Amino acid sequence: MSTTTATKNHSGTFAIGGDMTVNRLGFGAMRITGKGIWGEPEDKQESLRTLRRLPELDINFIDTADSYGPEVSELLIREALHPYRGMTIATKAGLARTGPDVWIPLGRPEYLLQEVKMSIRRLGVERLDLWQLHRIDPKVPQNEQFDAIKSMQAEGLIRHVGLSQVSVKEIEAAQKFFKVATVQNLYNLSDRSSEDVLDFCEKQKMGFIPWFPLAAGDLAKPGSRLEAIAKKHNTVPSQIALAWLLKRSPVMLPIPGTSKVKHLEENVAGANIKLSDAEFAELSELSKKK
Repeated sequence: MSTTTATKNHSGTFAIGGDMTVNRLGFGAMRITGKGIWGEPEDKQESLRTLRRLPELDINFIDTADSYGPEVSELLIREALHPYRGMTIATKAGLARTGPDVWIPLGRPEYLLQEVKMSIRRLGVERLDLWQLHRIDPKVPQNEQFDAIKSMQAEGLIRHVGLSQVSVKEIEAAQKFFKVATVQNLYNLSDRSSEDVLDFCEKQKMGFIPWFPLAAGDLAKPGSRLEAIAKKHNTVPSQIALAWLLKRSPVMLPIPGTSKVKHLEENVAGANIKLSDAEFAELSELSKKK
């Protein structure tokens, strides 16, 4: 079976915050760093080639974070793509890094302000188009974190605000301080635990950014229906998982990430697969049974 590749992104569009239109299939820039999301990538030139391929594939939405590297991802994005003509660069803060694969929530207001200003400097912009709180820090009063974000937006450092790995209740609490433009939660065919959050985002016209979007778990095992559907479309299960996400909701903004041009092109091909209503319904039912 050949893996389908593509040169154009036909995922449709979504207006983040109601006024910042992006193509729905974006790019997650975590994997362009080193092992453990720490330090420089093993092949920096391939990471740069991957980033420079994005506009050629009509991908104009990139999701990164100050903690990826840390700093490395943002710096590579600037090196490859600045001044970002026609592109939206989203970043996040709220996690401290002390080593490979170590992620520590840190939501003190002064830290968030520092990281926002550092991201602005690293990315070479005057303000951040979309900034997301990477995690709500349980050691800091929630309202203190939200109030700090409100102040940064009022100061003009941030255009739109998003949250990551949150509940509906937490989104509603944040909305008392600022308009929530996007929510980034774990969501894919094998983990639909954020189904209620997705439904809420759809009603509120908030962008929903599923992280780990290509995972399919046991649904992709040999002989599975997912594999059969993939064969029918002359592709692989991960591409079908992406096509399912895009069909699931008009507010869905998947951000599969890679450091390889070949894998990037395969992901774009997944956005171009059109599942039938019957295929979508069958996959939806199978994933609910997990």
